[in-house]
Amino acid sequence: MHALGAFVAGLIFGIGLMVSGMTDPSKVIGFLDLAGGWDPSLAFVMIGAIVVGAIGYAVARKRTVTFLGGAMRLPAERHIDRRLVLGSLSFGAGWGLAGFCPGPAVVSLGAGQDKAVVFVIAMLAGMAIYEIADKVFHTGGK
Repeated sequence: MHALGAFVAGLIFGIGLMVSGMTDPSKVIGFLDLAGGWDPSLAFVMIGAIVVGAIGYAVARKRTVTFLGGAMRLPAERHIDRRLVLGSLSFGAGWGLAGFCPGPAVVSLGAGQDKAVVFVIAMLAGMAIYEIADKVFHTGGK
């Protein structure tokens, strides 16, 4: 049942990304191009996502289990550290250069966009490099 719930949520999310145009890298780059032909439509998508997320967190904070019966695990960390800042900067740089972030890239990959193939391969390589580096630097290579 959990897998079906995750699949349905992902499907709705993916459809929302497609309908809003967020799988089109030129739309994202247009939003980030403040000095050129700025496209504010991504701001409206973000505002909508923030509202939905805020409502979701408000409901989740009052619950001890998920709607499907699993344990409710909300983030406990609240401080901003060096890793968060560096991760945010690298995410933003990649987003600005490629016009993709992970969710829309996977949806675009499924839609057969050539640029998404390159982005997803690079994203997976970056994730693998992080895992290796994290083991080497934080666990002494064990």
